[in-house]
Amino acid sequence: MPNIKFSYLHRDGGNYKKYDFVIFDNPHLIDLSEVEILVRAKLIWGEWLYAEDWKLPELFLPTFDFKIDPTWHEFESIEYTDEAANSDITLAEFIELVKNTKPL
Repeated sequence: MPNIKFSYLHRDGGNYKKYDFVIFDNPHLIDLSEVEILVRAKLIWGEWLYAEDWKLPELFLPTFDFKIDPTWHEFESIEYTDEAANSDITLAEFIELVKNTKPL
């Protein structure tokens, strides 16, 4: 089974966007739908997440201003990929972080 690609973005107060993704190695053959169901259940209002809480790189633009820009990130998609993993954490660690997200 291929690796899992998690795509997300940061949208600042002026609606400028920065997109990125993280690719997790999937050695335990975790089913994509299992990860997607969990992620969607833990998103804030079905869309947002705090990247720091899930140990994802924050995508703030160089002009980021805490006074006017949101600190959350927007979930874009999750999919299988044959691309090489680029994450500092394992898929299992990511799943545990998401599971432990406290509801707002």
